[in-house]
Amino acid sequence: MTCLLVVLMGFGASAQNYEAIRNVFSKSYELENEGDYSGAIKKLKSIYDEDSYEINLRLGWLNYNAGMYTESASYYRKATSLMPYSIEAKFGLALPVYAQGNVDQVINIYKEVLKIDPQNYTANYRMGSILYGREDYTRAHTYFEKLVNMYPFDYDALHMFGWTNLKMGKTREARVLFNKALMNKPEDDSSKKGLEMIK
Repeated sequence: MTCLLVVLMGFGASAQNYEAIRNVFSKSYELENEGDYSGAIKKLKSIYDEDSYEINLRLGWLNYNAGMYTESASYYRKATSLMPYSIEAKFGLALPVYAQGNVDQVINIYKEVLKIDPQNYTANYRMGSILYGREDYTRAHTYFEKLVNMYPFDYDALHMFGWTNLKMGKTREARVLFNKALMNKPEDDSSKKGLEMIK
């Protein structure tokens, strides 16, 4: 009976605590929607708990939007240390890291995501895009090919895989991919341009 009472008392206190936390989160969303990132950050810091994944994740996002990339990365890193398999925290961390120009570090973050979820659309697409931008078409091809196999009618995957094949001199494959991309987005200028370059 005594044990049950202790459990219920703990639950009551916890429920009150969660209500207070929800209220602070709610206010932080209001301030964010008004563009007052510093106000939203200050609000969340009033209940900061370094062991709270949710608070660290939210502070990472708010600091990123406020242009405070070092602080943002710090909070996102704390969130990833609390939840090592969290893909959302890793994608969050990639934002300030990329904004600081640390593209190699971003690549490592996406590789971590792909270790957890090898089929992750976003990580595969972004890896392919970064490698394409670096003119490493052979490696970009691997990521875009995987995406097109998983999402055969996805415009972004078809479009980028088309350009990657074109850059590799695989014009037959590129033509098919651009035409499929245009089936999805008939007025897409980029895919039309790719087809014109093949003629």
